[in-house]
Parts: sequence; C-alpha cells; structure tokens
Amino acid sequence: MNFVIDNWMLVLVALVSGSLLLWPMLSGATGASGLTPAGAVQLINREKAVVVDVGEDAEFAAGHVVGARHIPFGQLEDKLATQVKNKGVPLLLICPTGARANRAVAIAKKLGFDKAQAVAGGMKGWRAAELPVEKS
Repeated sequence: MNFVIDNWMLVLVALVSGSLLLWPMLSGATGASGLTPAGAVQLINREKAVVVDVGEDAEFAAGHVVGARHIPFGQLEDKLATQVKNKGVPLLLICPTGARANRAVAIAKKLGFDKAQAVAGGMKGWRAAELPVEKS
C-alpha cells in the first residue's frame, strides 16, 4: 500500500493510459475511417468475407480487389441482396477513396447485412498497402 501512496502519480498515469488503450475496444468503435486493408485481408481469409466494389464501371475496370464483386453505388440497393445471398458473412465495401463505401455501409445495414464495413482509404489505401489488384 505504501508503494501506491508514494507513487500515486505513476499509478494514475498507468490507469489513464490503460483506459485510453482499451476505450476503442470497449466502445466498439472501428474509427470513422473504417476497416484497415490489413484487417480486410484477415476477414477475407478467416471468415470468407465478400468484397463488393461500389465504384463506377470505369473505376472498377481500372483496378479492383481480387475476386471482388462489382455493384455500382447507384444500383446497390436494388442488386446487393441478389448478388450476395448470405447476410451472415462479413461484407466489405470498397470504392476508389472510401467515401462512397462509407455511405454504402448504411444501405447494406438497412438491407440486413449487419457485418457490413467499409475498407479505409478505398482502393487508394489498398494499393498503398501493396495488396493485390486485378484489372478487367
């Protein structure tokens, strides 16, 4: 007990830093930017996540995640349920920069895809992480 009293400032710093490290996990926050490309790869490999590119036709043709399905953002609400049958698997949404993918998450969740997430930074972030890209 003397240690705690004598070193109260060290104990306080340890408690504050520990709580700050645990806060994102306890609050369930993934951050405003979404799922990192590395986290996306883990979901693809471990949980058979489905990747849907919500970019336009030309953007998809310029390069996309290997094996990604293509549903342009404007058609997402009409086509998502028919293109992705299993609503229980993680759904990863991606576009060139991540902006449309973040909006697409709300649409996907409205359609019952509770595990929908946007890939942070979109294809730009995917390429920056030097992950494989295919062109069509």
